[in-house]
Amino acid sequence: MKRKKITLEFILKASPTLLYQFFTSPSELVRWFCDDIEVTGETLYIFSWSGYPEPARLTGDIEEELVHFEWLDEDRIGEYLEFKIYQAPVTSETILEITDFCDEDEADEQKALWEAQIKVLKKETGSGN
Repeated sequence: MKRKKITLEFILKASPTLLYQFFTSPSELVRWFCDDIEVTGETLYIFSWSGYPEPARLTGDIEEELVHFEWLDEDRIGEYLEFKIYQAPVTSETILEITDFCDEDEADEQKALWEAQIKVLKKETGSGN
């Protein structure tokens, strides 16, 4: 099955400073993104969902702007997860842009999953519905 890159944008009523913590801090990541996380050194993150580990290396980290993880599983080589934070120039709203990968026939399900995850993130950051 061919893999597809997807990019999604969400408007959040939270500061880039606060959001950045939710993408880099293990205690904040488990509040909205994964079931468990182990960080080894400064760059190796092992995310777990339902007991299944997914190792990733933090390869991009610009405070309050960007967090980029490269997946390390053999079947995900070349794939990454990226959180980009910026403010809309006219409205000053905080925009979160997420880049992820999924099977071509699962794009709609992946988007729905991210929408559900962002709903939890908004609740955890106090940034609305």
